[in-house]
Amino acid sequence: MLSAEIIAIGSELLTHTKTDTNSLWLTEKLNEIGIEVKLKTVVGDDEMRLEETIRDAIGRSEIVITTGGLGPTEDDITRRVSAKALDKDLAFKETLLDELKEKFRSFGYEMPERNISQAYIIDGAKILPNPNGSAVGMLTNIDDKLLVNLPGPPRELKPMFDNFVVSELQEMAGEVFVKRRSLRVSGMGESALDELIAPIYTQYKNPQTATLFNKTEIEIQLTATGETEFQADAANTELANKIVDKLGISVFATNGELMEEVIGKILTERKETLAVAESCTGGLIGERLTNVSGSSNYFIEGVVAYHNDAKSRTLSVPKDLIEKHGAVSAEVAEAMASGIREYARTDYGVSVTGVAGPTGGTEEKPVGTVFIGFADENNTTSLRLKLPGDRDLIRWRASQAVLDNLRRQILKK
Repeated sequence: MLSAEIIAIGSELLTHTKTDTNSLWLTEKLNEIGIEVKLKTVVGDDEMRLEETIRDAIGRSEIVITTGGLGPTEDDITRRVSAKALDKDLAFKETLLDELKEKFRSFGYEMPERNISQAYIIDGAKILPNPNGSAVGMLTNIDDKLLVNLPGPPRELKPMFDNFVVSELQEMAGEVFVKRRSLRVSGMGESALDELIAPIYTQYKNPQTATLFNKTEIEIQLTATGETEFQADAANTELANKIVDKLGISVFATNGELMEEVIGKILTERKETLAVAESCTGGLIGERLTNVSGSSNYFIEGVVAYHNDAKSRTLSVPKDLIEKHGAVSAEVAEAMASGIREYARTDYGVSVTGVAGPTGGTEEKPVGTVFIGFADENNTTSLRLKLPGDRDLIRWRASQAVLDNLRRQILKK
């Protein structure tokens, strides 16, 4: 596979208020045509550092793409620094200047003098038109390598790349098909998971395997290349099947589905229904379930019983049970699950009650203590969890635990 680097230019991208989303988008587009992004760099408006970065990137990679810094202001340095890094001059293009002047006139303005700088391009570069802005892009061949300069605004960058750059890169990359497969795993730590599957995936150079831990699960990303789309898909499927066989029920998705989508599919296939009773998650589980189109077919009802009186009044949790064990307890979680199931007359009832923090914890039940309940026609059970994180993370992890426990309970039947 050809290798590429992306250089995002602009001092604003080094602050906490701006995020470089262009690189993510470009990476996806490059991967789709069989080009692997090896490095992404963010460089401020510093001529010396930018020149050094471009020179180093050209030395390492076949394709280098810069984003930003093509505007008319003093801090837009990409044009002249790129030329310097390539040991080339800037060439003035009268036709570009005429187009710029006409573009400004079409909006009822005279072009400011400072925009003249945008009529200069790297000598020998191919001009990439920009119908959505004033800054054209440039595509420069350096022996068997390529430097692509793109504007920063996504509404300008994306159509420019799609319309004028992709075809050039595809010609360089040749006929390569890249396919991805995402497995999602719950209930395991990243180290334990890798211990189990590393002996499997390390036997393969194609697909490539990467594991990513997020706030509630581990994602196993498989990326395969092939001479045909079928060949790439088949390579992913072979490895995915081996990983699933090893991890078993811990794998809840084999094509990147979210937990709430998996739950929806299971309940739809079984023609079964669900109701939810929430305390510390404050409706988050219901929100996740109803984010899935068609969820009204299986998700019947959700109750946020935050106060103890609400647990008793709406879910029929005995007051003496709360007084004896506390609202955050296995007994109350089970009573909430069975209470909502009976109230809504569904096949399943699930519940959650806990201490999300940052206050409210005790020595016996510290912040992060969560009880989740499950009820069906035959039994009622609960689990005690100690979830790490801040308030938002604890609530999200609790919602995931409730849904995952529901999935496992159903699949065990």
